[in-house]
Amino acid sequence: MLRELKERLAAGASAEEMVFSLFEKIEKSDLNAYTNLSEDLALERAREFDKAPWSGLLAGVPIAIKSSISTRGIETNCSSRILEGYIPPYDAHVIERLKQEGAIILGKTNMDEFAMGTSTETSYFGPTRNPWDTGRVPGGSSGGSAAAVAAGEAPCALGSDTGGSIRCPASFCGIVGLKPTYGLVSRYGLVSYANSLEQIGPLALSVEDAALVAEVIAGHDPRDSTSVKSDGGYLPSLDGGVEGLVCGVPKEYFGEGVDPVVEKAVLDAISKLEELGASWKEVSLPSTKYALSAYYIIAMSEASSNLARFDGLRYGLRLGADKDWHTTFSEIRAAGFGPEVKRRILIGTYALSAGYYGRYYLKALKVRTLIKQDFERALSAGGADVLVTPTMPFPAFKIGERIEDPLSLYMADVFTVPINLAGVPAISLPCGFADGLPIGLQIIGRHFDEVGVLRTAKAYEDATPYHKFVPREVV
Repeated sequence: MLRELKERLAAGASAEEMVFSLFEKIEKSDLNAYTNLSEDLALERAREFDKAPWSGLLAGVPIAIKSSISTRGIETNCSSRILEGYIPPYDAHVIERLKQEGAIILGKTNMDEFAMGTSTETSYFGPTRNPWDTGRVPGGSSGGSAAAVAAGEAPCALGSDTGGSIRCPASFCGIVGLKPTYGLVSRYGLVSYANSLEQIGPLALSVEDAALVAEVIAGHDPRDSTSVKSDGGYLPSLDGGVEGLVCGVPKEYFGEGVDPVVEKAVLDAISKLEELGASWKEVSLPSTKYALSAYYIIAMSEASSNLARFDGLRYGLRLGADKDWHTTFSEIRAAGFGPEVKRRILIGTYALSAGYYGRYYLKALKVRTLIKQDFERALSAGGADVLVTPTMPFPAFKIGERIEDPLSLYMADVFTVPINLAGVPAISLPCGFADGLPIGLQIIGRHFDEVGVLRTAKAYEDATPYHKFVPREVV
């Protein structure tokens, strides 16, 4: 937990020794949670801290960064061959904030290539393994960040969430993952997959740790026109409890397609919240059945546009002697992108093409509006204060089990993508186990009500033991 770590550092513990021990652990690990480490930079910064400790909310705290977030002087490859070796000349806004508050960057974590996936199996650098069962996936696309935190290879990490990419691996790896409200955290320096959906957020071992990192990275950035001013105050508001809180339970998130063990764990969690003073009521999000279709059309359409910049001519992969521009461009992209990225670019380009824009993309945008209205109604005054659902319909699946069936992977996101379409905040935290594998509880709030989401999650966490369990490999 970050509070205890900061107390040890304040009492004179060596940041250099702490960082060095983390790198030793990472080097021995078979999880493949990192694509590249920044040992020299991290140890140098730790030595500086030991000589003259600085202040800050994360002073001396090591942190791992998803490989799609730009870090000056540290390779940012998005787990893709086309960006292998690319070292950005600038920091993302969130990295600037972390450094200002004294954090030490350990390195970049593995992910699904360009954040396209639910299992971290589409990475050019190979799959990351789940620390609870190394034969299973850690979730995606921020699987490396989640696995690193769960396995004790980083005290906390940053991920990005386009359709569940923080919450899914948090659920599969038994940790806490927060997807903030769209616009709360600047996307400047995040390599874009789908601009209108994605948001950077923290992965941590506790709700308090996630709130602390969120406190650091939230706020307006003039370089991102979608970002808003943040009042913060997450940490002081954590211990308010849930007395009088109304939890909405969407009927569409239970029943067919949900593992019975997962459903029981989430219903037990709702009962626990009721014991703590909350009440619950059934609500309906009727447009949920269209969410996956709308999400993938919008996300793939935006991806086809965003990834057009990766041509190998300005940075990234080169294949030798250039030919004419069209041939060189095509060959570099054919060699540099993996199958899933190519699939999504092709589908997105098709959906945006003349004659199909109105039939697919425009219709998906209209469905997105309906989904947003569903959430606004369910979370309106007189309705629910938060919504409580499973994060994922099942625990972590085996590596290789679904990768050859893209549709089954897309279907796994059924409970997470509606939140990104609506732009509301959501958190995943552990609420039980199925055959030794973690189960995630998802708590969803109103726009910019991170305080309510975090407070509800903290009350549940304090009343249950699940966040205290660690994988056997970590013991």
